[in-house]
Amino acid sequence: MENTEIKQKTTENKSKRNINSHILDIVYIAMFAAIITVCSQISIPTTIPFTLQTFAVFAAAAMLGLKRGTLSVLVYILLGIIGIPVFAGFSGGIGTLMGATGGYIIGFIFTAVIVGFMTDKLGRKLWVLAVSMVLGLLICYAFGTAWFMVVYGSANGGIDLLTALSWCVTPYLIFDAAKIVCASILVNRLDKIIKL
Repeated sequence: MENTEIKQKTTENKSKRNINSHILDIVYIAMFAAIITVCSQISIPTTIPFTLQTFAVFAAAAMLGLKRGTLSVLVYILLGIIGIPVFAGFSGGIGTLMGATGGYIIGFIFTAVIVGFMTDKLGRKLWVLAVSMVLGLLICYAFGTAWFMVVYGSANGGIDLLTALSWCVTPYLIFDAAKIVCASILVNRLDKIIKL
């Protein structure tokens, strides 16, 4: 009889811990989706705006890992798709995603996957964070620039790769490198203080 009661209490405790863990996961995902939204509005308008979106995506994926980090980016993008003005310049809607800069927003998903996967597997050492963020950014650049070439090129009679890179990548390299350095240091330090 006592063994049955002990097993039942153990099962109840595990169930409560699982529920609490799921609630915390939802809170962290929502919190980082909100952080990405706020960082999206901190921008310098140019052809492709200078924003802190990628900084927030780096931080979300590195702090939360593959699953939760990617989900936070997906929540952010889905909020934008349904029309909530979460994208840069307080824009939203499917039109923003289908526009010339929409590929970079979709690229955030791949950035989160790479950064989250690498930090899950290799930890949050500075070199892991920096390398994962560089790789994630390169994929985002590739996806976003290809999308820009298709959308902008179809509306303007075509655009070559070098021109697209000179507009969409080259002006942002120093700023994005600074974001990687700051995000790597921040996540590395936070990881020693809090475990998400």
